[in-house]
Amino acid sequence: MIKTLWLEDQVNYDGSQLQAHWVYRNYGILGDAGVAFTGIVNVPLENMVDLADVREKEAIYSPLMLNFIIEHFDTNLELAVYRQRLLMVIIKEELEQYEIAVQRVGDDLYINRDKLSVSIATRSVVSTLIHAALNIETEGTPVPTIGLKQLGINDISSFAESIMLRYKRELERIYEARCKVRGITGEC
Repeated sequence: MIKTLWLEDQVNYDGSQLQAHWVYRNYGILGDAGVAFTGIVNVPLENMVDLADVREKEAIYSPLMLNFIIEHFDTNLELAVYRQRLLMVIIKEELEQYEIAVQRVGDDLYINRDKLSVSIATRSVVSTLIHAALNIETEGTPVPTIGLKQLGINDISSFAESIMLRYKRELERIYEARCKVRGITGEC
C-alpha cells in the first residue's frame, strides 16, 4: 500500500518535482508514495503539465502553499484522475471538519469565489503522479485566492498528515472492497 511522509523542511515547487521516482530519489520511499510539504510555488510555463493553462499562459504562483505529491506505480491516467479527484474530496471533507464551506469544481477547491487549490494528474512511463497544493499565504497570486491562514488553519503539518492518512485509508478500503466481492457469471 501507499507510504506517506510529512517533510519538515520547506521545498519550493516549480513543477520539476512532478516526475517518476522523485520521492524515492529524494526521500528513499520506494513504491507507491505520497509526501506533503510547504514551500513557494512558482511554476514556469515550460514546467507546466496542464496544457489548458499553458495555452492560456496562466501562471501558477503562491508565496506559500501546502503541497502533496503522490506517485502510484501504474500508468492508467484515467485512474490517476480518479485518485486526484478522491484526494480533492478528502481535502474538502477535512476542511469541512473546521466548519469551512468549500466548493469543489472538478479538481479545484474554492471558498466563495476565491481559489484555494491547484491540482494536476499526469503519467510517466512507469507511474502516475498527482500534485495538489493549497494556498497558505496569497500575496501576489495571479488570480483571486484564499489561504489556509485566512481560514484559521495554522497547524499545517497536522492538517497535511490527516489528509494523507485519510487518503491512505481510503485506498486500503477500496482494495478491501475489491477483495471481498464474489465474482458472478451471467447469461446475456
